[in-house]
Amino acid sequence: MSSIRIAKFSLLTLFYILLTTACQVLPSTTPQVTTAEGSPNSSPTQTPFAFTVIRPRTTSTPTEADFPTQTETIPPVSSPSPSPTPDTRLDPANWQEWPVVPTVSANAKLIYQKGLEKGNFPDRFSKIGDCQNITTYFLAMFDDPNQYNLGADYAYLQEVIDHFGGSYSRESTATAGGMNVASVLSTRWTDKERCDSLETPLACELRLNQPSIVLISMEETWGSNNQVENYEKYMRQVLDTVIEFGAVPILTTKASNLEGNHQINQVIANLAYEYDIPMWNFWLAVQPLSNHGLLEDGFHLTHGLNYFDDPRNLKQAWPVRNLTALQAIDAVWRGISGEQ
Repeated sequence: MSSIRIAKFSLLTLFYILLTTACQVLPSTTPQVTTAEGSPNSSPTQTPFAFTVIRPRTTSTPTEADFPTQTETIPPVSSPSPSPTPDTRLDPANWQEWPVVPTVSANAKLIYQKGLEKGNFPDRFSKIGDCQNITTYFLAMFDDPNQYNLGADYAYLQEVIDHFGGSYSRESTATAGGMNVASVLSTRWTDKERCDSLETPLACELRLNQPSIVLISMEETWGSNNQVENYEKYMRQVLDTVIEFGAVPILTTKASNLEGNHQINQVIANLAYEYDIPMWNFWLAVQPLSNHGLLEDGFHLTHGLNYFDDPRNLKQAWPVRNLTALQAIDAVWRGISGEQ
């Protein structure tokens, strides 16, 4: 054999050996082929060779087709939860700063409208109270033009005097000297001549007068035990009865402080806030007066004439009481009825 042929033979042999080594079959695991139903195929396909595929490097700009598509789930935009309506009412803890003349709430207007639907009279009000609410001293003068003078500053109140004419001097079955907040709920105090025997003074007054407004002023207390708790308990019953009847209650603070720490006035303010009803803050009205408008006994009010054009009269508690009560009735009446 010539040397050229030996060289060719040797090169072919070396190439064959290299090729055989590069394509050597390596052991391979058998992959399970999953059917469309998701279970392994009963006849798996054997893969005899494992190839490593190397793709040529490219410098072209990748497109969306080169990447798997991912669907991003964007949560729906929900409407913000409504914020609670802010409570803009006065804080009962600060009742001493409440105005003398009350304002009217939407709740008071609703009570008034329901009362009109029941047949209550828009031009009548009733009084519920003790000795500081009897006609001898309280409000009755406004039914007699000779017993009062509004003066220029308060001439606007003549309209409310005319509107509720007759109510000022009316003898309420739920007002008497010595009455307290429990008495108006007791048949022992019922006027036997004007009321049914089983009616309470409060129920009788509401039935006879059918008022749209009820002025509630209870100053007297009793006993030494649980007087404040009893005051609140019975006042709640009074308010529930009046509101159920369809009349707007006007609660009244008192000038006296026989119980100490103005506990009853605090109860009155708490109830005015809770029931969302008007409160005439008579306590504040008498604070500028000498001895806060009280006689030496710390309960009864100082006396004066109801001629409001004379500033000297407004230094006494009774004229101030009548004037501010009239202002409170006027403000509530205009507020609940829409009168301007």
